[in-house]
Amino acid sequence: MAKLEILCLPRDEAALRQKSLPVTSITPDIKALMGDLLETLRTSERPGVGLAAPQIGKNVRMIVLESEGWKNDKEELVGVIPLKILLNPEVIKVSEEKDERFEGCLSVPAYNGYVTRPKKIKVTALDENGNEILIKASGFLARVLQHEIDHLDGILFIDHIKNKKKLLNALEETNGHEAE
Repeated sequence: MAKLEILCLPRDEAALRQKSLPVTSITPDIKALMGDLLETLRTSERPGVGLAAPQIGKNVRMIVLESEGWKNDKEELVGVIPLKILLNPEVIKVSEEKDERFEGCLSVPAYNGYVTRPKKIKVTALDENGNEILIKASGFLARVLQHEIDHLDGILFIDHIKNKKKLLNALEETNGHEAE
């Protein structure tokens, strides 16, 4: 496993905006990329809960998610996501009910903001062994999955923010929030 550089705006916009190619088989290179992606997420200078392969310059449909969580203002542990390595993830169903929450991104380090997304989703994917899985997610996990899957299609969280002034103002509101 190796820690790789995380691509960032504005320097790496062209690479971050590419649509990623599907993983067609689990080769030794794909296994190595899984480890590199996880190592990069875990050792990033900024805290994060997910990372997509395009963020480290690899144009394949792979994401990793992991969060030990944090305590909210009521001292409750929230935001826990057990390790997930997903290949070719695809959102197949979304709820009509939406939620606006705070997001950040390791590839957009200068900004954070509020993004509206469906509250509940269903995702199909392959796990790290190539087995098909279905994930029914709500709340924080649903948001993180959508954020990371967007990366595979060249979409960044800032694309979802209609009022760019809100995005810029969010710089002052980032205390205590995790990047995704």
